[in-house]
Amino acid sequence: MGSNQTNLPEDSDALKALLRQLLQDCATERQRADTQENLRQALELKLQQLQHELELLKKRYYGPRTDRLRSLQELGQMLLQFAEELLQKPMNVEDVPTESTQQEPERELRWVKKRKGRRNLAAFENLPIQTVLHELSPEERACDHCGQQRREIGADTSWQLEYIPAYFQRLQHIRKKYACGHCESEGQGAQIAVAEKPESPVAKGMAGPGLLAYIVTSKYSDYLPLYRLENVFERIGCEISRATLSVWCGDIADLIEPLYELMAARIRQSHVICTDDTVMPMLQPGMGQVKQARMWIYLGDENQPYNVFHFTESRKRDGPLVFLRDYHETLVADAYGGYDGVVASNTIRRGGCNAHARRKFVDAERVAREIAKEAVELYRLLYQVEKQASKLNAATRLALRQKHSAPRMNEWKHRLAALKQTLLPKSPMAEAVNYSLNHWEELTLFLEDGAVPIDNNSSEREMKRQVLNRKNSLFVGNARGGRTAAILSSLTATCRRHEIDPQLYLTQLLVNLPAWPISHLQDWLPDQWKLRQASMP
Repeated sequence: MGSNQTNLPEDSDALKALLRQLLQDCATERQRADTQENLRQALELKLQQLQHELELLKKRYYGPRTDRLRSLQELGQMLLQFAEELLQKPMNVEDVPTESTQQEPERELRWVKKRKGRRNLAAFENLPIQTVLHELSPEERACDHCGQQRREIGADTSWQLEYIPAYFQRLQHIRKKYACGHCESEGQGAQIAVAEKPESPVAKGMAGPGLLAYIVTSKYSDYLPLYRLENVFERIGCEISRATLSVWCGDIADLIEPLYELMAARIRQSHVICTDDTVMPMLQPGMGQVKQARMWIYLGDENQPYNVFHFTESRKRDGPLVFLRDYHETLVADAYGGYDGVVASNTIRRGGCNAHARRKFVDAERVAREIAKEAVELYRLLYQVEKQASKLNAATRLALRQKHSAPRMNEWKHRLAALKQTLLPKSPMAEAVNYSLNHWEELTLFLEDGAVPIDNNSSEREMKRQVLNRKNSLFVGNARGGRTAAILSSLTATCRRHEIDPQLYLTQLLVNLPAWPISHLQDWLPDQWKLRQASMP
């Protein structure tokens, strides 16, 4: 250091030049340090994003479907391991309390769920009874002691549940013809009259209403693909190709399409509509691949209790624009931008899905665990209020929400605004915070209208059933096949909503609908049919 000081130039201009050089070198080093720090932050953010994507993929394939924090699961596993280790350790005799040191524990009242145990088959009055009588033969009635015949003194009764496999039945329709002999003898013609038979649901088809109802129920309520149904029928003893089954489904959809359109029109009269969509692959002939078509669900409110599916060949905004034409009330959906056009053009109020908002915090737990715990606790309290208000009317439900949920949501909004200033802009937790803040008006609409649900889970549950159908059937063959799936799924989903047996409903529908006047079509809406069935003796 001393030699450097002795080598300094004596000239002031040279010293100034050296100082400028040193300052320039310092600025260069500072700039390089800032660049390295920015690179480090970018790499750290990239690492967080990759870890976040990895966690999402692991949860999708191996994890639970519920929005539950992993930290709580890890805590439960730690407690379980601690208990196992504690049991393996030897017990110290001095640690065991004696009778004199033991205190009477305080009695605590608690609810214990009683197990159902074995069900009483005698109480199943909806099932038919076949009595099987077991008697002793005359030889077995002979007394072993004296040889006299034993007399009957009673009987032991037990129940057994049996299943009778389904079977096919051929119905031979014989239409008697009648002629007038008098008119024929007078040269006026025979005046022939033929007895009428019920009109078939499928024109010139051999399938009866019960068989057609069973096919639709199996395909669109039990999600059994047609090739499996073909195997089931072959095992029973009647071979029907899947191509024929598919044609029958299309014919049924054509028959009940007016009823489907009536349900859709009724839904557009709802105060609140819940909607969602999912991928429905559609074959593209000659291209060796499938097209990513879409299946949409629209759920009516309590006054219009119908579930209607709508098939489109893409996810463009044309789908909601076509279905929600002339609708001006409230639409509950996720944050998909395709709804923006119909919301703006029809002046629709849009509600958001708080389940989506909560899920984003849960997915970002690895990045900021404490924030995720805070968010999950908030939504736990909100859903407690929703559970209490589930059976209330809209006005009472709104008052309960205003009293308990609104203050918590106001505090949460200020908390999110503060968190936004402390998080990396592109981190997973920042994305969760920004999602809630950017859609705050939609997420809090349930605090302004008691009829608006807190989330969109009802339509998502219907989409999960469509996903199950897609997983089993893989794709639809063409646009008409997608339309058929939408129509028939709408009937079976609405039956499920009203706890109706779709097999029974569809059988009666297909028996009566071909000759039913279009002006009284509303009589065959599932909810109206259920009321009519309940009023029957």
